[in-house]
Amino acid sequence: MKKLLLILVIITFVISCQTQKTNLDNSVVNSSKNDTIKIANDELEYEIIIIDAGFNSWLLGKARPRGYFSESFLEIKNQFLVSSWNSRVGQPNFNQNLYTMRIDYDPNIHYGYEVNYLLYNYFLYFQEANRQRL
Repeated sequence: MKKLLLILVIITFVISCQTQKTNLDNSVVNSSKNDTIKIANDELEYEIIIIDAGFNSWLLGKARPRGYFSESFLEIKNQFLVSSWNSRVGQPNFNQNLYTMRIDYDPNIHYGYEVNYLLYNYFLYFQEANRQRL
């Protein structure tokens, strides 16, 4: 709880898709000193931004390597985790400092491996860091 007062946790998943085909070769992945990870694809107009102190270090140190999970596994897990997350947004019995905004994740859109990989790992990190179970 004290950690939450010191760390700003914002996860924004904005999706506005004109097509369902994802080409990750056009994606841009940035990582900065502030543990901000951004994946954007201008062609498809989707973006995921994860701002959380410690996530990038956790990702490098504890996450399974890229390719360990299949893309279909990640998509199924993310559908469940996003649904659980969104059900907690605005619920008074859950800490509103943790669940600040909804995540728009459409299971009918193919976001590609990288987006699904980072989103899934963010959920794992979030659960561990905040002692939550989604």
